[in-house]
Amino acid sequence: MTITNSSLSPFPGFPGAPGSPVSVPAPCVVPPFEPVRVRGARPRLRRALRRGRRVPVVLLALMAAALAVAGAVSGGRPSPGSAKAATVSPARPAPAVPLVSAPVRIADAATVRLLRPGDRVDVIAAPPAAPGGEGEARVVASGARVAEVPRADGDQQDAGALVVLSVPRATAAVLVGAGVTSRLAVTVC
Repeated sequence: MTITNSSLSPFPGFPGAPGSPVSVPAPCVVPPFEPVRVRGARPRLRRALRRGRRVPVVLLALMAAALAVAGAVSGGRPSPGSAKAATVSPARPAPAVPLVSAPVRIADAATVRLLRPGDRVDVIAAPPAAPGGEGEARVVASGARVAEVPRADGDQQDAGALVVLSVPRATAAVLVGAGVTSRLAVTVC
C-alpha cells in the first residue's frame, strides 16, 4: 500500500517529499506463546539444600521461626526494657478503643446550650456540699466528644440539661456513677 505525501519538503526525491510515495508497513500479528512462570522461594530453598548449603539455610529458617514465635508471644508489643519501647512505630498505630454513647445530665443547662456535636469537653464531678465542709471536685472524663445535644425540656431548668457523649465503655460507667452521686459540669477543651 502506498500513500502520496502532499506536504512540502525541502528535499525532493526523499521520502516525505511532495509527490514521493510513502510505504506503510503491513499490520503484524503477535504469535501465540507460553505464559511466563515465575519461580517462587521454595525451589530456591530446595536447590540450596541439595547443593550442600544446609547450615546457612537451616540457621535462617530457625531465626525466622524464633522471630515469629517471639512476636506472637509478646503480642507485637516491645518489652519495657527494649530499645523499641522508647520509639513509637508509625507502621502500627495504637488500636482504636470502641466508643459508646453515654447520656449525661449536666447541672448547668445554660452551659449545655453552648455545646455543639463534635465539641470536646472535660466532665467534672463536684459532690454535693456536705454540712461539715465542701467535697473535692474531680475530673471524671477528659476529652469526651459531644455526640448529641437533645432539646431541653422547658419546665425543668433547675434539673440541668442532657448531653450525649462518645466515650470508652469504662469511662461511661464512671460517668454514670458520678452522675448519681455528684453534680456534673463541663469545660470545653
